Amino acid sequence: MSAAEEKYNKRRLRASYATTIISITLVLFMVGLLGLILLHGRKVSQSVKENLGFTIIIKEKVPEENILALKKRMELRPYSRSVEYITKEQAADLLKKELGEDFVSFIGYNPLLPTLELKVKAAYANVDSMAVLEKRLFATDLVKEVIYQKNLVGQINDNLEKVSIVMLSFSAILMIIAVTLVYNTIRLSIYAKRFLIRTMLLVGATHGFISRPFIRKGIGHGFLSAVIALMILSVVVFFVRDQLPEVVPLQDAEMFMVVTGGVILCGIIFSWISTYFAVRKYLRMKTDLLYF
Repeated sequence: MSAAEEKYNKRRLRASYATTIISITLVLFMVGLLGLILLHGRKVSQSVKENLGFTIIIKEKVPEENILALKKRMELRPYSRSVEYITKEQAADLLKKELGEDFVSFIGYNPLLPTLELKVKAAYANVDSMAVLEKRLFATDLVKEVIYQKNLVGQINDNLEKVSIVMLSFSAILMIIAVTLVYNTIRLSIYAKRFLIRTMLLVGATHGFISRPFIRKGIGHGFLSAVIALMILSVVVFFVRDQLPEVVPLQDAEMFMVVTGGVILCGIIFSWISTYFAVRKYLRMKTDLLYF
């Protein structure tokens, strides 16, 4: 082989590697982006559910220390996210602001009762759990009435369930497409070396000996592609945070760690499996078919 031909082949090999890395990077970027969307969706769902709760109206003439003791007990319950005590005076002030007039002066007394505003954890924000909690709360001696929006709880859970099914279905389809694209990209890069694989078989090399260098290189390409995809994803995240500050409270370090680990793991596993099956195909292929 002349020096010119060798130089040309090296250029082709580098171009093949670059194409493989770019293709895998784009796929992993989409996987990472989808992961962030799913995790943000989960956070939004949890936030919506944790805004659901009960308004617990306390009976008349109950001593404040008894109400505070009840509040303390509720805060220790596994279903409780937060409990706020609203006195008669605070309730009157809130209603004055809503009505825009002093109704207490008009009627001569404050008819409102003290209340406890209980917000439940997301796991308990469903129709069945809320109904059970309503009965338990109503059975308390100090409680006169328990109020919550039953229809709203059902609608929110139904809508969130539908959205979750759509997002998970879309995720499954994207993952299938991602694996297929990575496999085809790696298969095309190995296609150029099919005659080298055949030559190694003819001189007695085992399948494992031939596969190992390709798999190691494939894993290396997958890891490098994952790093590049994460860098691009970081730029996109910073841009979105700058343009949409309201998404910042939904983000945390754990979310980004999960996405980072997931993208790197997908890059390594996709490349490993795809390389293995691509090399295996040419190891088993008949010599006549190598020319097609």
